[in-house]
Amino acid sequence: MSILTIAEFLGGLGLLLVGAEALVRGAARLAAAMGISPLVVGLTVVAMGTSAPELAVTIKSGLAGTCDIGLGNLIGSNICNILLVLGISAVIGPLSVAMQIVRIDIWVMILAGVAVASMSFDGVVDRVDGVVLATGAVAYTMFCVYLSRRESARIIAEYAKEFGEKEVPKPISWLWNCVLVAGGLGLLVLGADWLVDASVTLARSVGMSELVIGLTVVAIGTSAPEIATSVMAGLKGQRDIAVGNVIGSCVFNLLAILGIGAAVTPGGLPVSHAALTLDMPVMLASAFLCIPVFFTGLRIARPEGLLFLFYYVVYTTYLVLDATHSRSIDVYRTVVLYGVIPCSLVPVGLSVARSLRSARQRRRQGSTTNRT
Repeated sequence: MSILTIAEFLGGLGLLLVGAEALVRGAARLAAAMGISPLVVGLTVVAMGTSAPELAVTIKSGLAGTCDIGLGNLIGSNICNILLVLGISAVIGPLSVAMQIVRIDIWVMILAGVAVASMSFDGVVDRVDGVVLATGAVAYTMFCVYLSRRESARIIAEYAKEFGEKEVPKPISWLWNCVLVAGGLGLLVLGADWLVDASVTLARSVGMSELVIGLTVVAIGTSAPEIATSVMAGLKGQRDIAVGNVIGSCVFNLLAILGIGAAVTPGGLPVSHAALTLDMPVMLASAFLCIPVFFTGLRIARPEGLLFLFYYVVYTTYLVLDATHSRSIDVYRTVVLYGVIPCSLVPVGLSVARSLRSARQRRRQGSTTNRT
């Protein structure tokens, strides 16, 4: 492990962050001028922008023959987005969840995950599967924009407040924002190139498999834009963007990024046994965990954010123990499956019960008011 490799890795992460900042700022301002709502910008423009590192990593690793890095990065990024990004953001400040996410987007994310898992049963996500997934991404984007245009009356003022501007970007400023978008994409691609090269070297030097390094180090690195965007949006009070960015990024990772990666990689993206039996089930479980959390009061509270972070630590610890062939892996697996997870889900069940009880009480009060 040389200093040059570490410098390349850190430099790649730095370029990813700078590129994502430029891309998100330029794209969001362009969207503001087009009259797209904050939630939909989080679900589409910002999500696509912060997912650009995953796209670059997946294509680069697929063409370089290190497909486990690309696929592991996508699965790991989705796990990281839900458990780590939402966890950190909710701990910093409770996040509100828009009704559109509860009614539509969370189900799209879950269905996309189920579809990818189904396509993976034969051991590969081939080019036909990739085209189907990419088509789904286009359809989802068009649907989000359609919904946004129906409620565009309050959009311009909200974005002006978000970016601290007195007015919406005029056509004369569009060129600068386009430069930000193009420059951000260029930095993201270059940063991803450095990151993949350094990650493969690091993985081999410490004896870790490429799948594990993709699921952990690269996944966290390429999720850094999502972390920065969601935390900043939460601090600014734009919690629709914070949650929308995460959910939208997960959807685009599964549909657009995996779809494009499978379509351009010769022979498609192979799916390892470890990814199929462990990492995809964890990804799906993380997505399903959002249902009770999001439905309870349409918010992610600090305790729920801590629960998400706890699960991410448990998952990452298992990967490390497995990669190092620790003798305690079997004991750890048993304790987690039959002790830690069931006990930790008790607070979620109690929160759901309280939410349902409160909803029934509100309906009863409404019925009493209507009678009187």
